[in-house]
Amino acid sequence: MESLSFDSDDLEVTEDFLSRAYARMRIASATPGSNRARVLRSGIPSVSVDELALDFEMSYSVTPLGRLCLCVVHEGTVRDHGYPGVEDSFGPGDAVLLAPPDLPYTGRICNARYNITLLDPALLDQVAGGPDGSPVRLTGHRPRSAAAARQLVRAITHLRDGVLADPEIADEPLVAATAAQHLAASVLAAFPHTARDERGGAGPHDAHPAVLRRALAYIDDHADQPVTVADIAAAAHVTVRALQYAFRRHLDTTPLGQLRRVRLAHAHHDLLAADPGSGVTVTQIAARWGFHHAGRFASLYRGTYRRAPHETLSGG
Repeated sequence: MESLSFDSDDLEVTEDFLSRAYARMRIASATPGSNRARVLRSGIPSVSVDELALDFEMSYSVTPLGRLCLCVVHEGTVRDHGYPGVEDSFGPGDAVLLAPPDLPYTGRICNARYNITLLDPALLDQVAGGPDGSPVRLTGHRPRSAAAARQLVRAITHLRDGVLADPEIADEPLVAATAAQHLAASVLAAFPHTARDERGGAGPHDAHPAVLRRALAYIDDHADQPVTVADIAAAAHVTVRALQYAFRRHLDTTPLGQLRRVRLAHAHHDLLAADPGSGVTVTQIAARWGFHHAGRFASLYRGTYRRAPHETLSGG
């Protein structure tokens, strides 16, 4: 679990901090008097969410971040923002790709509160896989629709408040891996990108039962470890898209959906085996198997086992 906080009204100190926390940059203030900047970060190795508040107008010129950078504006505006091929301004409620990983960007932040979500671009490849094995790239800086933007904001908010806000939960390896993949999937659902539809790259042998046998065996053997779709596809000797197609065609689910079922079965076994007097909780067992949202775990568990998880734990 990674965390940091910053609060200063010294512009030089702020520039130094931002350069160390993000990428080398130059900033300047157009506001006389106070130049207060506040930053609060929480994160796991591949994803972080930063809440920022700038009580002044600050121009910025930033070198490439090496990570995907999403921005959700709460108050104020981001003006004259640009990188090669893009010029735009953002206001409250906007959720945008602030910059691709490999491009510098510039702009002005005007008395704004906003959050920045940084994620490893490799997460997109783990979830979708690019054409012919090429990296997945986002091809637009705004979501496809207002509904897509709202769903992305919900995913970021859930990551921040439901996972990163609780260090004990966030430090569980399976929780961290699942949360990062969920965010990556939400990004791909929100923005246009280069990954083709999962059916587009599937050949006649990609849905062969042997593919599923290899994939299912890998899932069963590695359910207690952080697993990505790309890992499962590699074990099955097919592309990510072909794997997804095979699961849809033959099992009417996704590889991660099957992984979730297997982990749920392990959680069920642990609940049955646990000593109620030992102090172990449903939340602890759920987190051990990658379920970080107690309510969703309970709903999924009840739908499968026809009883609440706490009833299984108590032996009732």
